[in-house]
Amino acid sequence: MEHALSPATLSELRRPRPYPAVSVLTPTHRREPESTQDRVRLRNVVAEAKRQLEADPAVPRERRADVARQLDAALTEIDLAHAEDGLVIFAAPGEHQVWSLARPVPERVVLSDTFLTRNLVSAQAAERPFWVLSVSADRVALWSGGVDRVTEHRAGGFPMTRSRDNFDAERQERIGDLPSTFRDEGTRHFLRDADTAMGRVLRADARPLYVTGETAALSLLDEVGGVTKEALHVSHGGLAHGTPEAVWQAVRPLVAAEERRSTDSVARELETARGRRAFAAGVDEVWQNAREGRVRLLAVEENYRVTVRDTGGDHLAPAASGDLDAREDIVDEIVEQCLETGAEVRFVPDGALGDADGIAGILRY
Repeated sequence: MEHALSPATLSELRRPRPYPAVSVLTPTHRREPESTQDRVRLRNVVAEAKRQLEADPAVPRERRADVARQLDAALTEIDLAHAEDGLVIFAAPGEHQVWSLARPVPERVVLSDTFLTRNLVSAQAAERPFWVLSVSADRVALWSGGVDRVTEHRAGGFPMTRSRDNFDAERQERIGDLPSTFRDEGTRHFLRDADTAMGRVLRADARPLYVTGETAALSLLDEVGGVTKEALHVSHGGLAHGTPEAVWQAVRPLVAAEERRSTDSVARELETARGRRAFAAGVDEVWQNAREGRVRLLAVEENYRVTVRDTGGDHLAPAASGDLDAREDIVDEIVEQCLETGAEVRFVPDGALGDADGIAGILRY
């Protein structure tokens, strides 16, 4: 199951497909007793997707069978023991993908000529993704981080490894010679190459960057690095060969502190916008401004969800979940729309927006 959504991956997912491109969404749960029904719910929603394929006269028989096989293959790849808050299956002729999301999604099936990506986009924004680069004299590992985990990123040249005759970092550490390892020319070139590779990753997918390593390794990066010199350094060795959990525990306090600073910053910016009359609050008002591309910064409380219906004019009205004209993922729609028009999107703790009813925006003009 996929977790990390890069700009390049999102662009590929949005590419038009031969009809039908099937999107299957279902909520999942991390704990019992709710999780006990996830398997049944998942099979039912996939069965509904197949039923819609069968009933659609625009889908030729061979293509229908192909997409049905892709849905079955996707089912075999899903491990609900590691479920999060939402699951998305994409299936089209000759391809399928499964995405696990740390944000709830409404249960639905959509047949179109593109995949339904707005829930992925919203979940990615809510995760506040970051990079962790762990360096040592013989290995550099890159980790992709989110709300509650990191996973090793095996692309873009990472992990980088280096072998050298008689190289034994553990022995050098025992005899007190480890700092010299970070003074030789080979190590300088190795870490400079890692910095260059990291620069390419950041150009493709810009995120906050943390760098972990021995003090001597971090000092050398300050000398030879470019992009890594500007990162937040964490003096903690061993993580280049470490586990995802060890890396997460090392950076977790810094990530939490940064989130608190970000929330405080958003609150100050919103208050200033109120005084300048460049402020929108509530799902209806924010939705109107998002459609017009007027939102510069969007703030959303982490668990804010609301079901609405379009009145046929310029406003949204409350609706019940399951109504035929209900839009159950309107918050995700707004997030994607704002990102597409160049807005900054910040998710903040529940209650942080006060009387703004869960969602607020700072306007461009």
